[in-house]
Formats: sequence, C-alpha cells, structure tokens
Amino acid sequence: MKKIGVFAVSVFGALGAFFCANAAYPVYNAAYPANTYVYPTGSPNPASVIQLPSSNSRVVATSGGVRNVAAAQPTRVTGALPRVGSNATNAGRQYYQPSDFERLADSGIYVGLSVGYSASVIGSMTADYKNESGGFLAPGAFKDADFDTDTVIPLQISLGAAINNDLRADFSYTRYSGIGYPVTVETADGVGGYVPTQNDGGAITSNIAMVNLYYNVDSFTGYLAGGTLRPYVGVGAGLALNTTADYVVYDGSFYSEQDPGQAGQGELTGVSDIYGYHNGGTTEQLAFMFEGGITTDLGGGIKMDFFVRYMNMGKVKTSGSVVVSQTNWYGDGYQGEYPDDYDTISHYTDWTESGRLSTIDIGARLRLQF
Repeated sequence: MKKIGVFAVSVFGALGAFFCANAAYPVYNAAYPANTYVYPTGSPNPASVIQLPSSNSRVVATSGGVRNVAAAQPTRVTGALPRVGSNATNAGRQYYQPSDFERLADSGIYVGLSVGYSASVIGSMTADYKNESGGFLAPGAFKDADFDTDTVIPLQISLGAAINNDLRADFSYTRYSGIGYPVTVETADGVGGYVPTQNDGGAITSNIAMVNLYYNVDSFTGYLAGGTLRPYVGVGAGLALNTTADYVVYDGSFYSEQDPGQAGQGELTGVSDIYGYHNGGTTEQLAFMFEGGITTDLGGGIKMDFFVRYMNMGKVKTSGSVVVSQTNWYGDGYQGEYPDDYDTISHYTDWTESGRLSTIDIGARLRLQF
C-alpha cells in the first residue's frame, strides 16, 4: 500500500511538471530588451535569459527543450473598436473616446441665445388686385417687388434639454425686423403696363415661436478637427406672427382720361399726383426651418453652435384698406383743362398686398447647460 502511494505521488508530480512546462508564459520585465525570454520562476533554468531572433518570434517549451517559432503577423486595425452590431465595413471608423463624449455630449437642461445675419431674403410683394380695371387708382399694385433689406439681425432665445447623447429638443422664440419694401417699386397703370413709383414705409416684423429637434451626426462623420467639433442637423416647426407697417406709395404720373379738346366744361380729363395710403396688417402663418451646424465646447458647461439656417415665415399680408388721394383734371370748355382745387379722397377695402417671405441666416448660438 505504501508503494502504491509513493508511485501515485511520483506520477502526479511528473505530470504537474510536464503541464507547467507547457503552460509557461513569458514574463514582461522592463529591465530586458523586447526580444528576450525570461524563464518563469520554478523552471529548470530560472536565471537563464534567451535572446530571440526577432520581435515576430515566440518561444515554445517542449519535452525536448525550447524552440523558436515564427509568429503570425497580426492584422492592424486603426481607430477604436467598432460599436456593437456594426458590420465589417465600420471596423476602421474612428469614434469619440469616452472622454470626448463627456466633454461634447449634451446633457440636462440648457438655455440658448443666438444672433445671426440674414445673408439672403427670399420673396416678393405683389398686389392681389393688380390686374383689376382701374388698378392705378390705388398705387401699390406691385409688379413682384422684392423685399428690401438693410441689415437683418435675427435674434433668438431658446430653452431645451438633451434627450440622449445624440438628440436634443428645445422651444425657441425668434424675431426678425428690418425687412421692408424697396424704395422704388413698379405699380400697375390700369391698362396692362407698369410705371415706377416711390414707396415710403412698409417695414416687416416677424415673431416666431417654434419647437425644434436637433440630431448630432458625429456617429456617422467621426472626428472633426481632432474631436473638438461636433456636427449636427436640425428641423423645427411653429407659428409666425408677421406684421407689416403702414406705407405710402406716390405715383407722379399723369393718366389721361380723354382729350381736353373733346371734353366739355367740367368733364374729367385726367388724374395726377396719386398717393396710396396702405394700411398694414398682421397675419398668423405656419413657419418651419432647417438648420445645420457644428458645436464646440467652451468649458464650464458652455457650448457654442455655429449654424446656417433656412427659415420660412409663410405669407406677409396687409389688411386690405387703401386710402387714395389724387388730383383730378377737368375740361374748361375751351379745349384746355385745369386741376381741381381740392384733392379727391377714395377709400378701398379688400385690396390686399401679399407675398411669401423666407431667409437664409448664418449665425452663432451660445448655450449654457445646467
């Protein structure tokens, strides 16, 4: 029985030594060059160091000793590992590291203030009655008068929150002012043509309340500027309150009604010096916008958006009330004519002017996250 116990101990000891030899792994030691192999503690030669022939070699312990075997060259993959569920084509795509996400990610509630510049104002104003007979009696029957601008600086305040790392939503109020009619417009002459006239006033103001949704697209674009910029796109819809101020159009043309030589005494021969006093108006319209831009972090929970935005405010429309002052000319009975001592005043209703208005803005938005 004692012999069997000694035999079992010897067998298990030999097997343990064999498996330990085959399971030995190199031990990293910064004191040795990269191409060296150090026997683990407890090996037959614990103090031995073997110089490997190259960095692409590995040492395999066998029952007959130690031999070098060339290692297979691994496939190198640049960038971070692809996300779970991505396909093989995404293997080389670069993604933000966790620290970048923490720095650039939208989180919590934020308030924003933006200022922009309307690089392009799109749309024109025309009179809805321009083709009616006698339209020249109310000057302002525009031949598609483009909106005129000096400098339009749209201002916006917003309150929003991040839904997740890629999606955020906010409620915004935007105000546009400084849009108006051009100084010189063309008005209908009543016989199918147009004459140049002078306009004074007609400033347009738009106040827009809108719900917006923004999506960060860096998951598709990867790093921009070393990860300091985060691109996004946005859409929004809401209600625009468009107000047109009163304006006056002056037409200095002389419109002949009949030849004075054929007119009897006191008969109307012509009309001149026509002033059209157009009452402005306010209309509620559906508004929408598309926006694209990039976000950068300024630190301290402050982010800056640089954007390009298309804003459509819907239709601008007057109230339809037009008061016309004009000078009438009458025949004197001697083949001549004379002006009336008093101007003739007429009031027209439902003579509206309207047009659709949109802008392309460039600007910056400062957002403070809480």
